[in-house]
Parts: sequence; structure tokens; C-alpha cells
Amino acid sequence: MDLERLKKYALTICKVGANVQKGQEVWIRSDCKNEQFVALLVEECYKLGASYVDVEFTSEELTIAQSLYGSLEELEKLRSYHEERWINFSKVFPARIVLLSEAPDSLTRADSKKLVAANRKKTAIIKKYRDIAEDKHQWTIAGVPSYEWAVKVFPNLDKEEAYEKLFELILDVSRIDEDPILAWKNHNDKLLEISNKLTSYKFDYLHIKSLKSGTDIKIGLLKNTRFIAGGETNINNNVFYNPNIPTEECFTSPDSRRASGIVYSSKPLSYNGKLIEDFNITFKDGVVTSYHARVNEELLGEIINFDATSNRLGEVALVPFDSPISNSKTLFFNTLYDENAACHLALGTGFLNTYIGFENMTKEELSKVGINSSTMHCDFMIGDEETEITGYTSESKGVPIFKKGNWVI
Repeated sequence: MDLERLKKYALTICKVGANVQKGQEVWIRSDCKNEQFVALLVEECYKLGASYVDVEFTSEELTIAQSLYGSLEELEKLRSYHEERWINFSKVFPARIVLLSEAPDSLTRADSKKLVAANRKKTAIIKKYRDIAEDKHQWTIAGVPSYEWAVKVFPNLDKEEAYEKLFELILDVSRIDEDPILAWKNHNDKLLEISNKLTSYKFDYLHIKSLKSGTDIKIGLLKNTRFIAGGETNINNNVFYNPNIPTEECFTSPDSRRASGIVYSSKPLSYNGKLIEDFNITFKDGVVTSYHARVNEELLGEIINFDATSNRLGEVALVPFDSPISNSKTLFFNTLYDENAACHLALGTGFLNTYIGFENMTKEELSKVGINSSTMHCDFMIGDEETEITGYTSESKGVPIFKKGNWVI
């Protein structure tokens, strides 16, 4: 790839995404294959005034080896030196950058049961530190392709051609070839206009259905809910940032006690290095009552039963079918991109900042009003070109939001 374009991408991630502030620490998490691009990120972070940039490299092969040969008792321990990092995180509120590169089936050889169990135990410990820092720091997720991921997306190309094509797509949907700072400002302004309009209706519930898939579900919303789109502002120092590069969604956290109906997946879900395909989930009174998947049904069950509340919804996100990622006609096999090509839901924890007045409430109080609290958050796609969404007010007035997969509100 052209070095100048990569530098523009790195700047976009650091400035538009994480919006690194002068004197702020930065955490970067990436696959070890991305060493050269991470070096560009580190450089940009320091140029923006970062006090220190801490890089954590991961490896799929190491994860597989640990899952196959390490004992569960040892794998589920959060070592003291790892916990110290999270303690520091809850004190200094660093900007966080996560790069996604893994192929959707990269951990097929791993012991997924052991990985899920170990992750469940460690996540429960980490949660208290993440809760302290929630909405008080900036974070962003972006993608850098690996050969393995690229070949999965473009199986008819050789690995070099597939890599180049996937990277070109990522740069395109991330608005790199425009003035990215201005392009993202304009994009965020448009999304904010839509989200404000959705909020203004004060919907009691959404009815989402698709004649194509069979999805038909009613999802209750909270009395003081608001929709968020594009960027967000942390409450620690009032810094605006974009959690996802790219993003096309307007989302909120629903009332976790009010969801009834069935949803069908419109795209595969990559979870823990394995693909869950052609699945459906049924809800009643907010809780999953049944589910089925053609591929990896057991893994879907592990997500739903990850903890006591992972069987409830934490997010409902509206994404038009006519959007840059969807129009690329590409299945990315990666939730960051695929969720921004289709309406989606998320099992697990909700977003506190979607509740008006959350700044003056405790997490426990927000849980009581209906925002789901869980140790996990897993998005899955349900939108297609036949998606119809209607919002209903407390007076039972129906307001069309989506027709044929696109905005009409």
C-alpha cells in the first residue's frame, strides 16, 4: 500500500477515532502481523501529544496453542501484572485503539469451550475497572487486513491481490481519500441529525420485520432513551471521538425487559475465531427463549448463556441498506464492517450514555430502569433490503422509520 495513504489512515484512527489528547496515555491492541502499521499509529499518537503509548500484540497461533495445551485453571487466571494494567486504566483513562485483523475462522483449531470459559472468568474480574472508566475515555476500533482474512473475503484471488483489494475497500469506506477530518465531520453531522430526530419522537417501542428473512420482533425502548450516532463525547474531559472507523449506525440501548418475537441473521457472525451461520433467536419478555443455527449452534448458545444477563438485548442499531459498506457488495466476515452494512442487535451489556441523565445515576440505578448489564456485548446482523421498521409512541402512533431497508423518517 502507498505509504502516504497509510499515514492518512493512521491519522484518521488516532485523531478522528480515538482523538488522542495532549498528555494522554494511549493503549493500542493489535495482531503482531501489523507491526509496521502500528508503528505509524504510535508516531501519530505522539505527534498529537500522547504522554505514553502502550502496545499489546496478540497472536492467533499462540491463542490456539494455549487453548489446546494450557489447563483451564491456569488460563482463567488474571495474573496480577495484567490486573495492574486495568487498575491503571481505571485511574488514568487512556485513549484505546483496537485493530482487527483476524480471519473469521482463525481459531477453528482452538478449544473454543476452554477459551470461552477462561474469557468469562477474566472478563468478570476486569469488568469492575471497565465500569469505572466507562464513558470517561475515548476508544476506537478499526481494521487492518491479514492475508488470511483477505482470502476469506476474496477466495478467487491470490493472497496478494486479495490483501490489496481488501485494504482498498477498508480505506474507501473509512473516507481516507477525501480530507478525512472534514469528511468525518460532515458524516457525523448527518448521522446526528437523524439520531436527534429519532430521539425527538420518544418512541415506546420499535417493530422490526422483514418479508425476506421472517424477522418479526417488537423491542421496547426506555422512557428517557436517546439515539446516538457516529461520534460520542466522554464525560471526563468533554472530548468528542468516533468509537468505530467506519460507522453508519444510529443506535440505542433498549429496555432489556421488553423484546418479543423472532430475528433471523442476515450475515454470518464471527465469534472467538469461528463462524456462526444461518441462525435465528426468539425472545419473549426480553429473554431468549430458543435459538437455532445451521453452523456452530453450540457456540451461539455459549454467547447467549455467557452470564446471567447475556440472554437479553443491550443494543438496537439502525443502518440503511443503501450505505457505503453495503453498496460495496462485500461480505467482510468481520462485525465492525458487516454491522455497518445492516441493522443489528446486540446481546449483553447496554450503553449507559443512551439514557438521558445517565451522568447523575449509578450503574445500578441504570440497570434498574432497564439498561442491560452484562460482562459481554455481541452484535449480530439482522437487516436486509426488505427490512421495515416502525416506531410507536406511547399513544400508539406509528411512525415509519425504514421502508425497503432504508430511512424514510
